[in-house]
Amino acid sequence: MVVPTQGSLGTWDWKTIVGNMFPLLIVLSIIVLWAGITLESAEEMLEEVAILAVMVPTMVDMGGNLGAILSSRLSTRFHLGTTELDPRDRVLWANVAAILALAATIFTALGIGAWLIGVLLFNTAITLGELLFISLVSGMSVAVIAVVFSFAATYGSYRLGIDPDDTTIPIVTNVVDVFGMVIFIGVSALVLGF
Repeated sequence: MVVPTQGSLGTWDWKTIVGNMFPLLIVLSIIVLWAGITLESAEEMLEEVAILAVMVPTMVDMGGNLGAILSSRLSTRFHLGTTELDPRDRVLWANVAAILALAATIFTALGIGAWLIGVLLFNTAITLGELLFISLVSGMSVAVIAVVFSFAATYGSYRLGIDPDDTTIPIVTNVVDVFGMVIFIGVSALVLGF
């Protein structure tokens, strides 16, 4: 199914942008509080294994960035009228594959980098295998969530007549922040026995 372009969807009307964004940002701010509560509940583990605290910002930020990249690409295709939300659409699958390959690369580098920093600065006892496992399982899970919410937010916004450029990136990055934190803390606790 090709989604027809619907003009600018009020892109340049500041009242429309504020009207769409303000309530959305209020709801998303409340949701992101959950990530802070999760982080607070994991304070003991993060203090005991300091290298995990070093990994948190990168883990959450990179997941959001991956979702923002895909959302931007999808939004552009919607505006151009070239998107087919069809499982046979090779361009969509190529974009998803690119995001997942990028995630695998980034989160592998994060695991190795964190291990090196841990050995050099924190005298950590966590093995490279444990950090790679934590980083890759958490990161790839976050990447999959970013892909799902990128599609949902972009398509949903467009179908509601809201410019996806105004909504997708805040939705995706905030959702990934919350799920990224919860998944990272959960996987770390499971691997390290907390």
